[in-house]
Amino acid sequence: MTRYEGRRTIDGLVVTADGKPLDAHYEVKRFTRYGFEWTYEGESPRQLALAILYDHLGDRERAIRLAEPFMKTVVANFDNDWTLRSEEVATFVGEAEKNEQGTRRREATR
Repeated sequence: MTRYEGRRTIDGLVVTADGKPLDAHYEVKRFTRYGFEWTYEGESPRQLALAILYDHLGDRERAIRLAEPFMKTVVANFDNDWTLRSEEVATFVGEAEKNEQGTRRREATR
């Protein structure tokens, strides 16, 4: 179970996964050059969403596809300091992918 944490400090933002710095995973996709951010919707919060999802899933395509909804639903709603458990990420992923499948089925029947 991974524990993701974010803090605003006097030296800037700190984001960790089990106490170690979370990689931005720019090699997967770069939404911004300015690092992580949260509490709003935008490029830097989307980079954080991608980094958490890729760290959790290890799947490039799924992390990219889910980054925007994860950013809007989860990352944009973080407080200044936050903690997120891998179980919560898994719950989001399961629900989001279930909703995607339902949407695809409805579109296929039109």
